[in-house]
Amino acid sequence: MAKIESFRDLNVYRRAHRHANALFERSHQFPKEEKYALTDQIRRSSRAVTALLAEAWARRRYEAAFVNKVNQALGEAMETQAWLDHARSCGYLDEKEYREFNESWNHVGAMLRRMIQRADGFFDFSPG
Repeated sequence: MAKIESFRDLNVYRRAHRHANALFERSHQFPKEEKYALTDQIRRSSRAVTALLAEAWARRRYEAAFVNKVNQALGEAMETQAWLDHARSCGYLDEKEYREFNESWNHVGAMLRRMIQRADGFFDFSPG
């Protein structure tokens, strides 16, 4: 296993980034009247996962701060799934698209939960 030197080296970061980009592209097809509602919200929550992982990485010297940021990322991933539910119920995603996006975010969530459970392996105790 390669040494992780940056948040960009985290598999969960790369996966979340890829899924957020796919969702961003697909959301271009949502109706214009959703621009300031569902479209913005689903884009914001999906992108927040990677931003929070970057923050967690920067704060990994402090266990509570690290776990808190990863936990917030998990919350944003789950919020993304709630917005996916709305997109499906409004007919903006067909069942196949919904299942694929939802499974992607389920996987990201599982990775984040494992990261929290194994947080001590991420800590950086080197002097500032």
